[in-house]
Amino acid sequence: MTDLLAATTLSTLADGPLFGLPLAKLWFGLIFAVLGTFLFLDGFDFGVGALFATRKTDAEREQLLAAIGPFWDGNEVWLVVFGGMLFAVFPTIYADLFSRHYLLMFGILGALILRGLAPEMYEQRHDEAWQRWWGRSFVVGSVTAPLFLGIFTGNWLFGVDGFVSVASLLVGLAVVALTIVDGAAYLGVKTRGDVRSETRAMGLLAQVVYLLLAVAAVVVGSQTADHVALLSGPVLALLGATVLLAATYAVASRFGRWYVAFVAVAGQVYGLVALVATLLYPMIDPVTGLAVGEAIVSTLPLNLTSIGAAFLLPLIATYFYVLYSAFSGPVEEAESYA
Repeated sequence: MTDLLAATTLSTLADGPLFGLPLAKLWFGLIFAVLGTFLFLDGFDFGVGALFATRKTDAEREQLLAAIGPFWDGNEVWLVVFGGMLFAVFPTIYADLFSRHYLLMFGILGALILRGLAPEMYEQRHDEAWQRWWGRSFVVGSVTAPLFLGIFTGNWLFGVDGFVSVASLLVGLAVVALTIVDGAAYLGVKTRGDVRSETRAMGLLAQVVYLLLAVAAVVVGSQTADHVALLSGPVLALLGATVLLAATYAVASRFGRWYVAFVAVAGQVYGLVALVATLLYPMIDPVTGLAVGEAIVSTLPLNLTSIGAAFLLPLIATYFYVLYSAFSGPVEEAESYA
């Protein structure tokens, strides 16, 4: 009886998409939403790491480390979720992308390892040379990780088959600038005093640089990639929304409304990822020419994966709610990472 029930259930799941939903489109959007979540949450870690280079006293550097200490390793969960989803639902794209850009993958992993290891080593000894070395390593890892991630995303979007192109390099630099904006907004929420006031100016500068680099990347990329259509309604709407959100960030940070500024940065991050997805769709990989519906797995594993995601994603979201609730509130000047 049990075997018959199981066989009937599997047969039903293989007949068609769950509840007749357009699962291919939904998974395409969900994968990019998860990528945006990683870029936003780990983005402020990267930004704080880049701004670490500007701090002149041990107390300020410790304050920056304490601000991200409880969160950075948890934030990387979203990168694992992104890779797992891509592998489970679009395995051909996962294999093609990662094999074409395996050097970038090693670069991303190396940068993430360096970014994670450096603060731990920084706290082991307190002589000047040791902390200077590991402090610089922390900055290098925090800058190169979003740079390589941006190049990877640019290569994916523009169909670059080599290591890097001008357009994908511009995307990488734009992502670095955006993480600095993200980090400055986060420090506005989490810190007080000189750290907040001084990083605010750097965040505003990075905001301007991001807008210039993002526009340049899309314009340059459109010259070499036929599928990148700049004048479509959704693309123009996303670009206009980004400019509006950038203005909101500038005004909110000027008047100390840091939670508003932080939300404005989140909108820009998700807007960037939405722009990539919009320019790609209905393709998912310009190099192979595969469309979303062609690259997705068959009906049965797609339905089973969708059921699993419906249970797992709320659990992950609950974990992050508990984590951020437990460590809410500002970081005091006397606090340290250790």
